[in-house]
Amino acid sequence: MGIAIEGVEIAWLGHDGFLFKGEGKVVAVDPYKVKGVSEKADLILITHDHFDHCDPASVKILSSPDTVILAPHNAASKLRGLGTVREVKASEKVEEKGIKIEVVPAYNTKPDRQRFHPRDYGGVGYLIQLAGKRIYHAGDTDLIPEMDALGKVDIALLPVSGVYVMDAEEAAEAVKLIRPLHAIPMHYGAGVAGTEADAEKFARLASAFAQVYVLSPAS
Repeated sequence: MGIAIEGVEIAWLGHDGFLFKGEGKVVAVDPYKVKGVSEKADLILITHDHFDHCDPASVKILSSPDTVILAPHNAASKLRGLGTVREVKASEKVEEKGIKIEVVPAYNTKPDRQRFHPRDYGGVGYLIQLAGKRIYHAGDTDLIPEMDALGKVDIALLPVSGVYVMDAEEAAEAVKLIRPLHAIPMHYGAGVAGTEADAEKFARLASAFAQVYVLSPAS
């Protein structure tokens, strides 16, 4: 089940995977275990090379011959042959298919998590400008100082599961820092880490700072 927010249609594909539609364009981020989706994406964004974010089979399902795939160096080699693959890194600003993208850092700061996504590993998040809205997909990250410099964010998608990423409390603090108008939890419910209880906890804590939506996966 998806949602429409001021001209942007958002479908949660499960875990960290999303499909955004606006102004006739389709953007997918981190599709994982995709099934039952016939939509083809103009642009697919991959945050890093872990199996639950860089899933070539799901990328193939969403790709057409014209699809452009953006991925950091650690993931790009896994996606060759699935479309036009462009390597990106944090701090880059790119435009593909008429869609402006800012690539931002994503990494762990907590000592017990740093081995999963160290800063020099090169994982990223994305700021996507679509239908006049700025959408922030955080990737796999903790609460990091760079979040305070994102600028205006209309819709923030934040991991909430803990273990490998922020937990619900930390994600709520991220909402307080980022100040988006809308927030959506992710990184749960796929058997990797986190449950719907984490998403609901996030919704309770973050609702003081943004309109929060807990979505059901697209089927």
